Amino acid sequence: MEHEQDDDGRPKRTGNVWTATTHIITVVVGAGVLALAWAMAQLGWIAGIASIIIFACISAFTYSLVADCYRYPDPVTGKRNYTYMQAVKSYLGGKMQVFCGIILYGKLAGVTIGYTITSSNSLREIPKVVCVHRKGLEADCSSTSNPYMIGFGILQIFLSQIPNFHKLTWISTIAAITSFGYVFIAIGLCLTVLISGKGAPTSIIGTQIGPELSVADKVWSVLTSMGNIALASTYAMVIYDIMDTLRSHPAENKQMKRANVIGVSTMTIIFLLCSCLGYAAFGDHTPSNIFYGFTEPYWIVALGDVFVVIHMIGAYQVMAQPFFRVVEMGANIAWPDSNFINQDYLFNVCGATINLNLFRLIWRTIFVIVGTVLAMAMPFFNYFLGLLGAIGFGPLVVFFPIQMHIAQKRIPVLSLRWCALQLLNWFCMIVSLAAAVASIHEIIANIRTYKIFSYKQ
Repeated sequence: MEHEQDDDGRPKRTGNVWTATTHIITVVVGAGVLALAWAMAQLGWIAGIASIIIFACISAFTYSLVADCYRYPDPVTGKRNYTYMQAVKSYLGGKMQVFCGIILYGKLAGVTIGYTITSSNSLREIPKVVCVHRKGLEADCSSTSNPYMIGFGILQIFLSQIPNFHKLTWISTIAAITSFGYVFIAIGLCLTVLISGKGAPTSIIGTQIGPELSVADKVWSVLTSMGNIALASTYAMVIYDIMDTLRSHPAENKQMKRANVIGVSTMTIIFLLCSCLGYAAFGDHTPSNIFYGFTEPYWIVALGDVFVVIHMIGAYQVMAQPFFRVVEMGANIAWPDSNFINQDYLFNVCGATINLNLFRLIWRTIFVIVGTVLAMAMPFFNYFLGLLGAIGFGPLVVFFPIQMHIAQKRIPVLSLRWCALQLLNWFCMIVSLAAAVASIHEIIANIRTYKIFSYKQ
């Protein structure tokens, strides 16, 4: 059986550059790409395009540093770090590991709530688009998202019983395909507007200050937009989970660097297409989601929303599984002799073998239920996620990768390379803080007018 195990005694890993790229695209080409046109409208052509390209380059660079830290101390022959936290502990020590863990897993848990909200909004839009098509724009087609959130939560309870990240390739593949589906639909709809000559006026500086937009509102929107673009390329939370699926030859860091380049390049092209075409189509009145600007052809718009939902189903699991794993690893370490936590039961149902673990069944079900209730209680929770993401971008995408790289390569303090890396650190921290401030402002503005469990749109 030796040939079926890797050098660490675990089952043989079979992932490659293309499976890793699929996981990356599933995470970064999310429904948030449909909001980048709004960000472009706030920033304008020059700052908007420059921001997308700059943050893509930063991400590609820092993720290559992360890839080199998968093994310790040597990036090719060293001991594996199975999680981001383990890598931080190996290179930077226990205190930094705790700091990393709080940010990392807090963000992972929060993002699943955001996916619940996003999917329910898209589900709600499907009958709304059909309603508008049949009854006209003046008809009241608003509805609550709560039933859709409950249905999405029930589905995730079942999918969350998938044992681990290694079993997610099929879900990730379907999710990646559908993400391209709704992106291409959005691009096609915007092109239709432009080709028909109905595009709106645009500006190199974005939305114009005037009676409808104060200077303060412009500042908040610019900060939020910068944060949205910076955070859109974040997949640091699951990068080691992706790397841990890769086979050992060629070296994991080399495979992951290639996957990073392919994934980030694909992401950048898609981001530019959606943001530029969306802004050109709607101008200053670009909606927060491209699909919200269209009602016809209704069946294509509805199909786009269906694709968003399918993608969110897969992306939820890609984000949740690392959080599940760290909790279950902790429980296993704390109670190694507990049958409730460690005993697996095998059942044969219709020729398929089902692996049931009582602890996994109960705690993952509770996690999904709590997340669904929070999404129903605060459907604008995406602003909280923006805050979590803003706090996480600087540390997870830039700070920890750079500090681990400095420790790994023993770069002298105050050397030219050290100073350049720390300058990049400070720049990204400032962007994160600015996005966090903007998110807090939006949260306060929404709390003042919100009634719990009664959100309709």
